[in-house]
Amino acid sequence: MGSVTRRDFIKSSVAAGVGLALAGPHSRVLGANDQIRVAVVGVGGQGGGHMRYFHGCEGAKLVAICDADTRQMEGKAKAFEEKEGYKLRTYTDVRRLLEDKDIDVITSATPNHWHALVTIWACQAGKDVYIEKPASHNIWEGRKMVEAARKYNRIVQIGMQKRSSEAHPAAFEWIREGHIGKIQWVRGFCYKGRGPGTNGIVPGTNGPAPIPSTVDYNQWCGPADMVPLHRSQFHYVWHWMWNTGNGDIGNQGPHEMDIARWALGDPGLPRHAFSIGGRFGVGETGDVGETANTQIAFFDYKPAPLIFEVRGLPRKKDDRAMDHFRGTRVGDCVQCEGGYFPCDDGGGWIYDNDGKRIKQFSGRGGAGHHENFIKAVRSRKVSDLNGDIEVGHISAALCHMANTSHHLGKKASPDEIKTTIGDNAEMMDSFNRMLEHLAANEVDLEKEPITIGPMLTMDADKEQYVGEHSELANMFLKRNYREPFVVPESV
Repeated sequence: MGSVTRRDFIKSSVAAGVGLALAGPHSRVLGANDQIRVAVVGVGGQGGGHMRYFHGCEGAKLVAICDADTRQMEGKAKAFEEKEGYKLRTYTDVRRLLEDKDIDVITSATPNHWHALVTIWACQAGKDVYIEKPASHNIWEGRKMVEAARKYNRIVQIGMQKRSSEAHPAAFEWIREGHIGKIQWVRGFCYKGRGPGTNGIVPGTNGPAPIPSTVDYNQWCGPADMVPLHRSQFHYVWHWMWNTGNGDIGNQGPHEMDIARWALGDPGLPRHAFSIGGRFGVGETGDVGETANTQIAFFDYKPAPLIFEVRGLPRKKDDRAMDHFRGTRVGDCVQCEGGYFPCDDGGGWIYDNDGKRIKQFSGRGGAGHHENFIKAVRSRKVSDLNGDIEVGHISAALCHMANTSHHLGKKASPDEIKTTIGDNAEMMDSFNRMLEHLAANEVDLEKEPITIGPMLTMDADKEQYVGEHSELANMFLKRNYREPFVVPESV
């Protein structure tokens, strides 16, 4: 299934293009009572959730799944058949799945490096897409996803479920009405332990690790570099490797970054951004993880900045509990002149500056996000989507801007970093709390110094960096793709 030649793929792509031209903008015109036939690509932990959620949506039926790991796929297919009483079609090569004319919609929970290409190929094949966050692995391919959705008139929803929350839009409207004054800043938080323990260690191996026998590694790598692995765990920890993931700022971050941006009125890309952070507390344990597990990112939105904080270490050494900010570990806080709104998935209370409760906003935390997508597939209206792909692209791009600053950063002492921060009061507050957090985890900053990245300047219209550091920063806008898994210049 996975051994498809480049010539075969080009021929099948041309054929698919001819089919689309004949079929018009939709692969199938859906009637009011037609069942929407769904396929899930990537059926690990998150993809297994997709199987349950979408098969449970009114008017939708799961008909196929795809995964490069046959062990994962066959296990999920067997369990589904035992429960539902019919067999799913199974694929290890997503290109073969996309040729299946009896599929209307794909949902995808693949690793980050596959998000753009599977979305673009699906749009070209006339299928609608629900793609997990982050929308993209880099800024350039995120824009290509938007272009593909528009060109082929596809319904493409990003898996940032809080966009279907009842609590957040109601709270933000109430705040914009001026009840507690103007917004002064918005912070997002990902204070989330990652195993083993709570430090997110990726155990290494002596020499290249064997690829699991059930994995088609060529298919799994897809657009990414097909490099030997030097880690003992195959699945999930790809999040902490740059080749396939974007760290926790690109994992949990898109959810909370998006809420923060929503609170500010959904602005586009900020003019400036920079990062402070590093990978701390992993000791001499053979950790091969690459991404930051402690990070602060600053975005100079006007009139109020957005600050995002990542902490993968516990509140103190040898503890399992995590820190919080005003009761929030994973969520956001909107600070206004006369009060603040700390919120998580289900909303929260608005407080005055003395900590007195003013008003509560609550909801289901986006439980209807999957149903919202299915309804939009039926209506064919992008405006019906709560989380259109362009929303996902912009929020993911913030994560990429922060990581690009981190990539270009240099090691510095706390005093040097404070001098650089200067009179940026919001960033100084975050940095001082970071120092307290690292001290509580007994991190020796002389042995493990902090990285401070440069302030990057973004041309939001062109989605390119300009000015100082732009020549190097623009090298991170896109990656080199591995044929035939190439995100095209022209979608």
